[in-house]
Amino acid sequence: MYAGMFVYPWDLVEEGLDAVAERLRAAGITTIAVAASYHAGKFLRPHAPRSRVVFPDDGTVYFRPRPDRYRDTPLRPAANRLVDEHDLFAVLADRRRAHGLEVAAWMVGLHNTRLGTAHPAYVVRNAYGDPYYYSLCPSHPEVRAYLCALLGDFASTYEAQYVILETPGFLPYAHGFHHEFSLVPPDPWSSLLLALCFCPACGRRAAASGLDAERLAASVREALDAFHADPSLPQPSDGQALHWVVADLLRNPELAAYLRWRTDCVTSLVREARAALPAAMRLSVIPSVDQPLALAWLEGSDLSDLAEPADIIEILGYRASPGEVAADAWWARQRIGARARLHVTLRPAYPDTPDEANLLAKARAVQEAGIDGISFYNYGHIRLGHLAWVRRAVRALGTSG
Repeated sequence: MYAGMFVYPWDLVEEGLDAVAERLRAAGITTIAVAASYHAGKFLRPHAPRSRVVFPDDGTVYFRPRPDRYRDTPLRPAANRLVDEHDLFAVLADRRRAHGLEVAAWMVGLHNTRLGTAHPAYVVRNAYGDPYYYSLCPSHPEVRAYLCALLGDFASTYEAQYVILETPGFLPYAHGFHHEFSLVPPDPWSSLLLALCFCPACGRRAAASGLDAERLAASVREALDAFHADPSLPQPSDGQALHWVVADLLRNPELAAYLRWRTDCVTSLVREARAALPAAMRLSVIPSVDQPLALAWLEGSDLSDLAEPADIIEILGYRASPGEVAADAWWARQRIGARARLHVTLRPAYPDTPDEANLLAKARAVQEAGIDGISFYNYGHIRLGHLAWVRRAVRALGTSG
């Protein structure tokens, strides 16, 4: 069984590829998934030899891009400063026989605040026209060309067995943006309405499918205006708010059709991304950063549809309860069937996993749900002692590479 570990390039640089690879092999890991395109953050690194807190450069790539690959789009990747001295993916390929790990290039796709800020014409815009700079909109031909060029650029230069594509679609409204703040409590209903994109490109693509995006945007504004106007409004529970979503979908078929159209938009982009890669390089898609997995449609992800172009669907099991993780894995397995392999990513530490028994229970539960592989997030974030938990979890599943 596939056993992966997500790793940041700066951890490989500071600790050394050979040292990290040795630890991962000892933990039963078969694939090292290294960030090839990533966003900003503030990360605590409990076993870092130097910087214990790191702020990675926003929206950069950790390989050497070739400008000629991006002729069809004004969006251009920026190489991270680490690449000047450390061409990590070239080194990973050179030492693959020695370290014995398969390589996955972990690509964060349309979540790119650097590009969104520099090119606001290509970002998601809500019903009020407000830009979400962190989220490039997959309706724009230029955004689609950028993502496909990015994957094709990497694949034309570097050797990897997998590309793991994260954020291929519309991001949720709440996404941990810098100092993200609201004195209006969030709920699934209003969060859905705020997440919908009505940018000009969405309007044009929706119109081609017979949908009136502006009319729908007006109805969304009306609903949100009423919601935001009444300070005495009781806060709905998540369950109540989800019932409101269902009721709106039944009452407003245009909203349901718009959500369905969004999934077609994302699936077609993933199909184009798959075509940009060589057949031997397997494409794994992370369909959603939301929890539970059934909310993937907020990002335009339909697991059944994505299983056609993707080789692997990789879901994030970021839950405390083994039962909740297993339920998501079961739900995913039912929707993708045998058309794609199913991987589950677990966090073997805080805030999801209080002890080793919890991690082992999750590993066994998702195995029973029919997964084909397991991954762990993230080498640089966890204590080194957690690798012993990972080793025993992988051993409980058995691996075949």
